[in-house]
Amino acid sequence: MGTRSAAPDLAAVESLSVGARRWIGRHCGFLDEPAGRTELPVTPRVKALLQLALLYRCWARATGAAGAAGAAGATWADRTAEPVRTRPPDPDLAAVAATVEQVWRSPDHPQLLTVEPRYARQFQLMYGALAPAGLDPDGPHRAALAEGVAGDLLTPRRKSPFLHLETRYYAELADVKHQLLDYPELYRISRLAAHTDGQPLDELDVCNVTHTVFHLADFGFRDPGLGAADLAHARDRVERLTEESVRRGEWDLTGKLVLAQHCLGLDPLTTPSGAAALRLLAEAQSPEGAFPGRSATDRVPDDATAVHFFRKSYQSTLVVALATVILLRPRAGTPGERPPTTSATPALGGAR
Repeated sequence: MGTRSAAPDLAAVESLSVGARRWIGRHCGFLDEPAGRTELPVTPRVKALLQLALLYRCWARATGAAGAAGAAGATWADRTAEPVRTRPPDPDLAAVAATVEQVWRSPDHPQLLTVEPRYARQFQLMYGALAPAGLDPDGPHRAALAEGVAGDLLTPRRKSPFLHLETRYYAELADVKHQLLDYPELYRISRLAAHTDGQPLDELDVCNVTHTVFHLADFGFRDPGLGAADLAHARDRVERLTEESVRRGEWDLTGKLVLAQHCLGLDPLTTPSGAAALRLLAEAQSPEGAFPGRSATDRVPDDATAVHFFRKSYQSTLVVALATVILLRPRAGTPGERPPTTSATPALGGAR
């Protein structure tokens, strides 16, 4: 699919978002149901639940949801001090909230974070940082956080630039003291910043690039803090990666790149690559709202079992839900209006 496809209008993107959010809302409970705990491998399920908590945090912030979700943009200390109030009126967001709150209150869940030692401390940090509002301050998530940040996790020692940045982001969200580098310096040592014009594009890893942008920009809720030259460089690489991901029909990566464009101040509805990306996603989405696989070549067969379909579709669908709910968020004080963005081009109109 070329990147000169006509841009979808806002209603088409809203339809894309509603479908993805609806599917996640209807199926996320499987992650913590007896059948899900039996059928899904432990570590991918733990990762999928952390992704769900991140979606919950961003979805609640983007829509201004009241109650337990309403404090999702605050630090850990603020969120745990908030009482649980009325559930969000959006039934799909409420379903996500119910699953996240159930898991974060479970005394049995923290032990699952350490099943794979390579990820244990990072998972514990993320689990503590993504705690929803209204939990008992002395709940199991607090002990998991304390265990995770013990030792040298919150120091620069032997960390890759990407892991260093991710750790900084979640440490800040968890409101814990650290000795990590500041965001501008972390960008300067990132693979994205180091990629020169003479290097092949395929030397960049899309997940590394997009998550670097996400952490710098708090998933689109703050300015990434880049100077003009760095911003132009990051935009160029993200737009070129978007073009390539669209060409390859990579639904999961395309969704991440749409959000990365937004985080960098571009409007994916008006950049040629963003418009093509959104069109690709709209065409790939199933009538139920899911993305049946991570790419067109990885599409789930029609005769797949429900569990196989869930495992192959969950991450791509969650990524699109996350990207679009942030992309479509209303400007503060102006219900229904998207925040202003700038474009470099003229306007064209987990549980694997």
